[in-house]
Amino acid sequence: MSAAAREEFASPLSPRWKRYVVGAGVLEPTECSLRFVTVDATARQYADAQIDDYQGISRRRFPWRPPLRLTVRARFSHPAGQLRGTAGFGFWNDPFMMTGFRPPTLPRAAWFFYSSPDSNMKLDLRVPGYGWKASTIDALHPAAFLLAPLAPPAVLLMNLPPLYRRLWPLAQRVLNVREAILPPEMTVWHTYTLEWGVERARFSVDGEVVLADAPSPRGPLGFVMWLDNQRMVVTPQGRLKWGLLDAPGRQWMEVDSLAIEPQ
Repeated sequence: MSAAAREEFASPLSPRWKRYVVGAGVLEPTECSLRFVTVDATARQYADAQIDDYQGISRRRFPWRPPLRLTVRARFSHPAGQLRGTAGFGFWNDPFMMTGFRPPTLPRAAWFFYSSPDSNMKLDLRVPGYGWKASTIDALHPAAFLLAPLAPPAVLLMNLPPLYRRLWPLAQRVLNVREAILPPEMTVWHTYTLEWGVERARFSVDGEVVLADAPSPRGPLGFVMWLDNQRMVVTPQGRLKWGLLDAPGRQWMEVDSLAIEPQ
């Protein structure tokens, strides 16, 4: 069973959390919280303010497995649509070698995830490809590998809207993708809860369920909390693009409590 973790941010950050600060990113303590800040970030340089617990270790040693509950109290400087880049908190497998060398892989995640309208990660047929979301994915599920040889012709078929609407829900189930848009008042303090079960996951905001019965990714996964200036395009039609954004001035995510508890 996974161990527990609790952080109130009123004292120095626990040594279990590794800092990852790049470019115009800043981790800015207040008297009772921690702000993840970018200051005048530009598209010429990656900017990230992040804490995590998986730097320097292999994926098989990532510390978290279900069943557990994540609770975070957070707010943002800008509303959805105006915050530039990506931000969020939750569990994933760091598939893109962002914090050190590991072989690249496909994503697994259960998290609260934000991307600005410059991104388009259209993974759930019913949900826009950007915004403030509750989200799960497990592209490493064995069923996904069985269907991998069909991916090239499937991408071509996805460019035909009637076939996309018919076929993508099947692929979505294989990839264990479920998403839901969260309440838009990101600038107000909210309590975000993820109950990561062995088979299913449930997401709540201020005690109200926003996504129930979502497929759970398998562990082990690492915890991450971040704000950066990335944008990404990933669509069923085969569009893939990554880039950086200008984020003038100060923008931030502020967190005053974090708890991870076994269930």
